[in-house]
Amino acid sequence: MSPIATPPSDWREAAERAVARGRRIDRYLPRILLDSPLSRAGYWYGTAVGWVWGGLWSTGRVERREGMWVFRGMPARTFARGGVCVGGCYLTGDEVVTARVLAHEAVHARQWQRYGFLMPVLYALAGRNPLRNRFEIEAGLEDGNYVPRGA
Repeated sequence: MSPIATPPSDWREAAERAVARGRRIDRYLPRILLDSPLSRAGYWYGTAVGWVWGGLWSTGRVERREGMWVFRGMPARTFARGGVCVGGCYLTGDEVVTARVLAHEAVHARQWQRYGFLMPVLYALAGRNPLRNRFEIEAGLEDGNYVPRGA
């Protein structure tokens, strides 16, 4: 997760709009796709993909922390930003995985449980800018190191 040194002055308003837009989108999704056996299947599929990808590329310790599988020592080309949550797996490089980052990633794991197979699509539609991506905002921009603490 790349920290943003100085976020734009209107980032909070943009973040609130992004979360509200995401909640409106959720109202159009069939209930059977959210927090359901189908979404759980997507979560477990994502976790399996994370395990395979992490198993292929991880050169560091693999450990269970805060209910997630953490694969460290991944080459930078194998994940986005400072790390990526895929199902119940957190794939990252050599940086220290703090309790705050894990709390942020645990929210993403919960999002995977809620949205299942839809998670990668909805995340992509939310955009790469973490200050406008509802999933990053909901996971906590400070804990994800996207904005300085107390910004």
